[in-house]
Amino acid sequence: MYASNHVCRFLSVIGFCLTATLASAAGLMGIDIPADAEGPAIHGVVWSPCTEPPGEFHADNFIVPAVPGCPLAGDHLPLIAFSHGQGAGLLINHDTAEALADHGFIVGAINHPGDYVQDLSHTDDLSGFNERPTDIKRLIDFMLGASPFAARIDQERIGFFGYSRGAYAGLVLIGANPDWAGAASNYCQQRQGPICQQVLGKKYPSQPLTHDPRIKAAVIVEPWAPFFSAESLAPIKAPVQLWATERGGFGVVPHDLATLDANLPAKHEYHVVPNADHLAFCAPFQAGPKICEDPPGFDRVAFHKEFNAAVLAFFQQHLR
Repeated sequence: MYASNHVCRFLSVIGFCLTATLASAAGLMGIDIPADAEGPAIHGVVWSPCTEPPGEFHADNFIVPAVPGCPLAGDHLPLIAFSHGQGAGLLINHDTAEALADHGFIVGAINHPGDYVQDLSHTDDLSGFNERPTDIKRLIDFMLGASPFAARIDQERIGFFGYSRGAYAGLVLIGANPDWAGAASNYCQQRQGPICQQVLGKKYPSQPLTHDPRIKAAVIVEPWAPFFSAESLAPIKAPVQLWATERGGFGVVPHDLATLDANLPAKHEYHVVPNADHLAFCAPFQAGPKICEDPPGFDRVAFHKEFNAAVLAFFQQHLR
């Protein structure tokens, strides 16, 4: 779990140090999912295949190469749902979304209510661990139902991409169940912070977990994983591409991801990025303070070309 002071430091710079360095030709459209019995209103964006040359779209101090409102190119298209990390936002992995859209995928990303850069009201509340999977299920419902993209989506080809706490949500969506009384309690015995206080106080989320069998393949990037035991991961059947870094950071521990790799029952890939830390998966930084810098010798732009190509190949293989 991110320590709260790390979250604040991360959020204080992420708004002005992220700019795109990878060109793409994705269409871009904002979406708004209305509040319902399952949760509050959700704002998101959709990247889609586009045949027009990209321009520069400016949003929240991001510069995104895209064509706002581009007519959708293609039919029977696969859908990928994106979930961002704790306290971040829907553009944090925008270059990966653009790469997928540029190769025929529709990509939907949302700001998780209560746990994104402009609303941190649930970021230190255990309830957020149950709310995130429900948010993504509602995104998929919207994309297949009320969205202007619905008729062009192949409902049998749905994937998921999650980063950090978003990757935790992905594991739940494809079947995992956090082991609050076992693995989580053991993890929290020697740790402090509001999340562990709730775990040790047995204030587990009361709402049921949301699993979504419509998701046929998942890219799980640096998840926060110590709440899962081998038994709680056993229901996973969908193929997984699991990513970790050699250094970890922001509460993600490389040993936990190695254990997750060993305990995943489903067919999966496991990639460990050498000489990299947790922020390596964020869209490449052009400039900014030290928090935006990578370890000496690590080339984020070069890595993202390889990373995006690997993610694309995985989804092309499993969402044929």
